[in-house]
Amino acid sequence: MKLFNDLNGLPKNAVIAIGNFDGVHRGHRALLTEAKTLAAAKGASLGVLTFEPHPRKLFRPDEAAFRITPPAIKHRLLGQCGVDFVVSLNFNWDFASQSAEEFVQKILVEALAPVHVIVGFDFHFGQLRKGSAETIEAAGIPVTKFAPAVSGMGEKYSSTAVRQALRLGNIAEANAILGWDWEIEGPIFHGDRRGHELGYPTANVLLGDVLHPSYGIYATWVQVEGEREWRPAATNIGIRPMFEVKQGQIEAHILDFEDRDIYGKTLRIKPVKKLRGEAKFASLEALIAQISADCDETRKTLAAACG
Repeated sequence: MKLFNDLNGLPKNAVIAIGNFDGVHRGHRALLTEAKTLAAAKGASLGVLTFEPHPRKLFRPDEAAFRITPPAIKHRLLGQCGVDFVVSLNFNWDFASQSAEEFVQKILVEALAPVHVIVGFDFHFGQLRKGSAETIEAAGIPVTKFAPAVSGMGEKYSSTAVRQALRLGNIAEANAILGWDWEIEGPIFHGDRRGHELGYPTANVLLGDVLHPSYGIYATWVQVEGEREWRPAATNIGIRPMFEVKQGQIEAHILDFEDRDIYGKTLRIKPVKKLRGEAKFASLEALIAQISADCDETRKTLAAACG
């Protein structure tokens, strides 16, 4: 899959799906499946037009982190959905201030010249969100407005529902809406080595702009960059109340892992189940005993998850 970050040299005459696609959940996947079918019928490639950062970050910068999928993960998932190329445009104030008609003319008509566009049923764009599917159609581009996909219970798949589940620590519920196992990734950084001192070294990753799930201890699978194996890990997601870390982070104690330098490598973390909340302990001895119990519980939880 090809990635474009500006309007230069874009593939033309493709079917284009437009949206934020945060989470690339089952609803997004249903839309992309429809788009792929359209592209095949027209003998065209399939592209996605999306925006970074998420518009909500620009309009409400003081809100807590909310991204389900940062760019790298989102792009990887879109590729897995059969997307041929992604156009990820910088969403800044200049971009947000352009009229809907300017957006259509400059980006769609001139830069992409799509044979068909597909959008969500309630899609709006341009300054004050005045643009709609009808605005695109007025420029002579065929448009499909895709109705929301719903679960077997009749509930609409949505990024909001995923965020709510993650904030409650309901990983299984979030994954059911997503249609894939939610994960976090980032470079491993040098921490304060508290884990080493306690006998349980950890690989540390900052949460950053990724949604902060319910803080606590999770049974997780992790993968170190350059390896194919997913390894079990007892993982703290939060601020470590015993040591007052100021910024939410991930600290994964990888079970049965040989001691070697993995700093700077990207770590992928897939939470499976929340085991308990974060807590303060009366002593380091009590903390160490609890970590040992968490490791045992992680082994049992992951073994059960594997059937």
